[in-house]
Amino acid sequence: MTDAEWEAFQGDLRFGQVFRGTVVKVPRPGAIGLFVDIGRDVGGFVDVLLLPERTERWPVEGTVADFEVWWADSRRQVRLKPSDPRYLRDDFPDFVARVRPGWPSDIGRPVRTDVL
Repeated sequence: MTDAEWEAFQGDLRFGQVFRGTVVKVPRPGAIGLFVDIGRDVGGFVDVLLLPERTERWPVEGTVADFEVWWADSRRQVRLKPSDPRYLRDDFPDFVARVRPGWPSDIGRPVRTDVL
């Protein structure tokens, strides 16, 4: 993906936008997170901080599920959060209130890396 293609793709992203994806790699359960194929030229990633503490509750490789755009930055990777609450950390509402209190109002807004 070229810089121009990434900028165009990223420019169309919206916080909370849902992608159906397949978990393709869980490199070190409990350590970094998991990689998701969202059917685009750019991959998705779910950070360990958004996932349950108990790794046996994480989606395994091959799991097909819905994921929402949580973040994007200069890296050519879409940061995702699971839509299914089974795959979210147990205290997700409290976590969001502490770490990203503007999340509810961000949903539907364009993802802009120049302001993140």
